Formats: sequence, C-alpha cells, structure tokens
Amino acid sequence: MPLSHDDEAIGFLITDTARLLRAGFDRAVASESLGITPGEARTLAHVARAGPVRQAALAERMGLEAMTLSTYVDRLEERGLVLREVDPTDRRAKLVTMTPLAAEVLPRIRAVGEAVRKEAEAGIAPKDWAVFLATLKKLRDNLCEKRQETTRTRSAA
Repeated sequence: MPLSHDDEAIGFLITDTARLLRAGFDRAVASESLGITPGEARTLAHVARAGPVRQAALAERMGLEAMTLSTYVDRLEERGLVLREVDPTDRRAKLVTMTPLAAEVLPRIRAVGEAVRKEAEAGIAPKDWAVFLATLKKLRDNLCEKRQETTRTRSAA
C-alpha cells in the first residue's frame, strides 16, 4: 500500500508558492535586461533590506550556500553595486553594503517584484490579502521565536 501524503500541508503549500514566486521573479528579471542575473537581483534586494550585513548572515537569510552567495557578491562588486568592507566588530568577517549606483537598479528590481506580486494576488480581495500577509508574518514570527528559544536553551546547557 503506497504511503499517502497531504499535498495541501502548509509546508508543501509554502514551498510550492515560494518556488513559483521565485521562478516568476527570475523570468521577469531575465526579461528586463537589468544587467544582472536573477540571483544577483535577489542578493541586492536582500542587502537593501538588511543594510550593511555580514556575508555569512546574508547567505543564511537567503537560504544560500556561502560559495553561491560569494559568487553573486563578487559579480555585484565588479559592477560597482556593492562593497565588501571589514566588519569593525570582527576583522575576519566582511560586511556587504550597497553603493550609490545600486540605488539606480533597485527601483527596477522592486518594479519586477511588484509585478510578480500582482500576478500572485490576482483574484484575492485586498482585505483577504492583508489578512493573509498578517497571518504569514505571525507564522514567521512564531517560528523565529521558537528558533531563538531553542538557541537560548542550547547556550544555557
């Protein structure tokens, strides 16, 4: 007897939705001729969101291997969109920061993201979309809180 699984379980739904959003974003970025790849666009957007951020933290936030992120940052740095600077609190770590040139590309990346989001929310009432986003944020906050509790418990042991 085959094992049954629930395709509608929250993990599958979130994973499928994230995969489809990312694929839509990647296609849209590729068609916009921004001069950067979709991965680089996501990286730049995350740096913009985080501000100066350690490269290791950025990789974790994006769910990327350190080497993959390093390649993206290398190319963004070559294009003058980001800088790597020594973290003043830990000379071994590098902070990734945006340059003024990135401010010219970010609005175009945001516009692409907005277009993909509008496709995703088609047919959903604005009120329902707002409730969905609030619920998703609460879900994220719950998981982050649980993760922090686990980290504190392990540190205390």
